[in-house]
Order: sequence, then structure tokens, then C-alpha cells
Amino acid sequence: MDTATHNLNTLFAQLGLDDSDAGIEDFIQAHAGKLDTSMNLHQAPFWSESQAKFLAESVREDADWAEVVDSLSALLRH
Repeated sequence: MDTATHNLNTLFAQLGLDDSDAGIEDFIQAHAGKLDTSMNLHQAPFWSESQAKFLAESVREDADWAEVVDSLSALLRH
């Protein structure tokens, strides 16, 4: 059973990105507003194939990661 805490920092680590608070803020600032309203988060052009697959599966399977993936999606749309 996975008892790890899933938050933005752990999601960014899972995606192989800078998981520091500053790194996350920089990523969001760099990519905010680049998602079309009809685009799912995993369809954004800035993900690698493996990152996109992980994000899509997390939401599709309503995995433990789904809530934090949805939070990231919301942050990138504002």
C-alpha cells in the first residue's frame, strides 16, 4: 500500500522535474496560460512522452496522484 504524501513537490519529483518550491513556481510561471481550455493537462506540448503518459494514467485511473494532478492543471490555467 502506498502511504506516501502526494503533493506538488512529490508530483514534480515523480515527473523528474525540479521539485523545490522555487522550481515549481518557475515551472508554473513559464507554462501558465499555455493550455487551451479544451486541452487535458497531459496533452500540453511541454511534457515528455513518459510524463504525459503518467499524468493521463493518474487521472484516468483516479489514482492517488489524481488530486494533485488536477491541482497542477488548475494552477497552469490561471
